[in-house]
Amino acid sequence: MAASFIRLNTDEYILERIRRGDEGALVDLYHSGRRMIGAFVERNSGSRDDADDIIQESLVILWERVRAGTVAPQAKITTFLYGIAQNLWLRRLARKKRERPSDIDLNMATSGDPSPLEELIESESVTMLRDALDRLGEPCRSVLLLYYYEECTMQEVADRLGFANADTAKSKKYQCKKALEQLVKG
Repeated sequence: MAASFIRLNTDEYILERIRRGDEGALVDLYHSGRRMIGAFVERNSGSRDDADDIIQESLVILWERVRAGTVAPQAKITTFLYGIAQNLWLRRLARKKRERPSDIDLNMATSGDPSPLEELIESESVTMLRDALDRLGEPCRSVLLLYYYEECTMQEVADRLGFANADTAKSKKYQCKKALEQLVKG
């Protein structure tokens, strides 16, 4: 009985930290659920990188739902996180199954040189991305540029931007990437 009481207090403490905006709670949850979620993804045709992506996406979803007040897990919080991860991974597998290489048109011209239309589309895409990055603001702009453009490691990003650790930087990168996607779509 006492173990259950401690677990509930620990879960409630983590939820309260998330409600207050404490990103350290995400790091704690990441370490708590990493092995279990990673094993699930890897058992189901995924790689370690896939598992890391799913863990991060799951944490962001949990974070957003708790902060918005739209969820109050009835089960242990790591079990709830695992359920989110399962749903995300199974949806991703279904999407991959629909996008088979056999669907690619093999009759497409592949001269290697981009057509004028492709060049125009590429230049417009670059301009749109630059504008979206400018609207995104800091620290997201710096996180994404350091990681994708300067090819810094997560630890280097954390050190340069003053994040607590690489896991916090990784979580922030994911949030920023999602925000950038929304700006580009909009």
